[in-house]
Amino acid sequence: QVHLVESGGGLVQAGGSLRLSCAVSGRTLSTFWMGWFRQAPGKEREFVAAINRSGTSRFYADSVKGRFAISRDNAKNAAYLQMNSLKQEDTAVYYCAADGSALLSRIPRDYDYWGQGTQVTVSS
Repeated sequence: QVHLVESGGGLVQAGGSLRLSCAVSGRTLSTFWMGWFRQAPGKEREFVAAINRSGTSRFYADSVKGRFAISRDNAKNAAYLQMNSLKQEDTAVYYCAADGSALLSRIPRDYDYWGQGTQVTVSS
C-alpha cells in the first residue's frame, strides 16, 4: 500500500515563501513521476508542477512558473514544492500525487496515489 503525506502548509503573507514536503511510503519513490496539484474552494483541482522519476525534468503551470520549484530526493522517498513570491490567488489545498506511468501528465485522473492535502493560505 502506497501512502503519501504532505506537510509544510500554513498561513503566509503575500510575497512570502513556503516549502511543502511529500513523504512517500510503501514503494520506492523512483518508480513514480511526482506531481503537485491544488484546489481552491469552488474550483477544480489544477496542475501545479511535475517532476520525472530521476528529477532531471520539471514542468510547471504557467501561473507558477518562475515562482515555484519542484524537487525530489529519491533516497529519502520525498518530494518537495518550494513556493516563493506567494500571491493571494495561490491560496488552496495542495496535494502531492504519484504517477506510475512513464509519461508526464497534467491530468489528476492519471495519477495513481494521492496525499490528504495541506492548506496554504496567502494573506494580503
